[in-house]
Amino acid sequence: MEAAPMIPTSRKEVEALGWDWIDVIFFTGDAFVDHPSFGTAVLARWLQKNGYRVAVVPQPNWRDDLRDFRKLGAPRLFFGVNAGAMDSMVNHYTASKRLRHDDAYTPDGKAGARPDYAVTVYTRILKEMYPDIPVVIGGIEASLRRFTHYDYWKDALVPSVLVSSGADYLAYGMGEKVILELSRALESRRNPREMRKIPQIAFFSTGKPKVPEGGILLHSYEECLADKVKFATNYRTIETEANLMHPSVLVEPVGEGYVQVNPPFPPPTTAEMDSFSDLPYTKLPHPRYKGKRIPAYDMIKFSVCIHRGCFGGCNFCTLALHQGRFISSRSPESVLKEVRALVNHPEFAGNISDVGAPSANMYGLHGKDASLCGKCRRTSCLFPARCPNMDTDHSRLLDLYRRIDAVKGIRHSYVSSGIRYDLFLGPDGFLDQSSYPYLKEVMLKHTSGRLKVAPEHTEDSVLKYLGKPSFRLFVRLRDEFDRINAEAGTHVGLVPYFISGHPGCTMNDMERLSRNPALRGLFMEQVQDFTPTPMTTSSVMYYTGIDPRTMKPVFVERDLDKKRAQKSFFFKKSGKLVPNKKKSSIIAPHKRHKN
Repeated sequence: MEAAPMIPTSRKEVEALGWDWIDVIFFTGDAFVDHPSFGTAVLARWLQKNGYRVAVVPQPNWRDDLRDFRKLGAPRLFFGVNAGAMDSMVNHYTASKRLRHDDAYTPDGKAGARPDYAVTVYTRILKEMYPDIPVVIGGIEASLRRFTHYDYWKDALVPSVLVSSGADYLAYGMGEKVILELSRALESRRNPREMRKIPQIAFFSTGKPKVPEGGILLHSYEECLADKVKFATNYRTIETEANLMHPSVLVEPVGEGYVQVNPPFPPPTTAEMDSFSDLPYTKLPHPRYKGKRIPAYDMIKFSVCIHRGCFGGCNFCTLALHQGRFISSRSPESVLKEVRALVNHPEFAGNISDVGAPSANMYGLHGKDASLCGKCRRTSCLFPARCPNMDTDHSRLLDLYRRIDAVKGIRHSYVSSGIRYDLFLGPDGFLDQSSYPYLKEVMLKHTSGRLKVAPEHTEDSVLKYLGKPSFRLFVRLRDEFDRINAEAGTHVGLVPYFISGHPGCTMNDMERLSRNPALRGLFMEQVQDFTPTPMTTSSVMYYTGIDPRTMKPVFVERDLDKKRAQKSFFFKKSGKLVPNKKKSSIIAPHKRHKN
C-alpha cells in the first residue's frame, strides 16, 4: 500500500509536498506524534483522508518574535488550536500547585515547552496576527472549559474559554465529525446563521441571549459569581444534558453577550469508529524528533484502543463530558488490522502493552433496550447501583482477546488500562456466565504482573461523593483474586487506585482507610491527591461546598498542608505514618482519565 503524505510541520516540508496552500493549520501544545492516541494526529489524518491539506505546528514558541506563528502563513480555511492531550495546567502543576519539572509530551521530557492556559495564549496570538482567519479551539483544555467553571489554579470562577481566548468556535468532545463539518461549512462559505447550527460546537455572541426552541437558559456567569448555589444548579443541568441521548442547546449569558453550546453529534457507529482508526498513521513521532525520546509515546506506542466513552459517571472524572457516556466500539476486524500492522513496526517485539480504553472492559457494552437509554436521565449506569438494563456480557471482549493472541507475531497482549470490577462482580457474586472467565483470563493471560482496579477509597461515606461502589465489592474481588491465584499457582498482584483529599473525605476517613485489613499486602503506589479539574462534579463540590446532585452541604478540605497530610496515610513504615515522596506521573492519553 502506498504511504500517505507526511503531515508537514515546517515550511520546508510543505514545499517538499509541492503545496501552494494549506487548508487547515493546527497549533498544539504537544510534540507531534502520528499515533491514534494523540488527538491532533487523528484530526489531521481524518481531514487528510477527506481531501484537505493539513499542517501542524507543534509546541510553538510564544516567548520570542513569534516566528513559529508566522512560518506557515495563513490557512485557506481556519486555524485549529489545542493545548495537547492534557489540560496545560494539569500538565504543569501538581495537586499542591507545585510546578512539575518534566513533561511527558515533550521531547526528552523537558518542561516549559507550552504556556499556562495554552489554548488562550495561542489563540490570542493568532487572532492578533490574522484577525480575518477563523480560529477553532478544541481538545481537553477547551472542551472542559466551554462553560463557566472553577479554576483551581486561580482559585476563582472564570467564564468560558471562548471569552478569554476570543476564538470563533469551540469544538468540544471527540472531534472527527465536528471538525469535518466545520471544514466543509467554511469551505462552502456557509452563512454565520447556518454555521451556528452545527452540532457539537460552542460560540460566543454579543447581544441579548437567544435561546432556540427547546433550549435551556442557564444562570449567567455573573449570577454564578455572586451565588455558588446558582453555579451548582448550572452544573447539575450541564451534567444531566451531557449524559442524555438527545440533549438540548444550552445558553449561558456572560458580560454583554452569551455562550451557546449545541448538542453533540450522535455517538460514532462501529463503522465510523473503524474509519477513524483505519487511517494511515505511521505510529511514530514526527521525523523532526529524531534522536529524542517522547515519554508519553513510549507509554502507548504498542497499545491498541478498542473503544471510547464511559458510563461509569465517577464524580471526579471528565470522561463522559468529553468522550460521551455511550460506548462506541471498533469492530474486531479493525482492531485485528491494527494489531497485524503493529507486527511490522520497527521496534515491536511481540508485546502489546495495552488492549484498552478509558475503562478496559466496557467494549461492546450497551443498554439491553436502547429505547430506555433514549429516555434515561441518569448520569451513571453504575452508581448508586448498576442499571438493570445494562448488558454486562464480556464474551465479546474475551473473543477479541483470543483473536488478537492468535495473530502471528504476537507473544503477549496485556490489559494495562484499569478495569471496572462492578461490571462483572456484584455483592452476591459474578454477574453472568462470562464474568468469572473474564476475570480469570485477564489475570492469568493479560496481566503483566499487576492488575489495576480503582476502589478509590474504603469508606462508604466518601465513596458516595466519589460516585463509586461500596468497598465491600473490592473485598469480594480480592477474595476471588486470591482464589484464582491459589488455584493456578500464580502470584499476580492486585493494584488498587486511591484518592485522598476529595470533598467529603476527612482525616479520620483516611486513618480508617490506612487500617483497613483488606489492603494488607497490596502494592500501594497508585495514589492521587485530588485535583479539582474544570467541569467535574467533584470540582463543583470543592468550590461551592455543595453536592450538585443533592444540593446538600459537603465537607471540603482546602488547606494544602492538610490535603498532603491526608495523602500521607497511604504510606506507612514500622507502624508509623510517613509522607509520600514519590513524584506524580503524567498519564498516557487513553489511560485513567482524571484530567
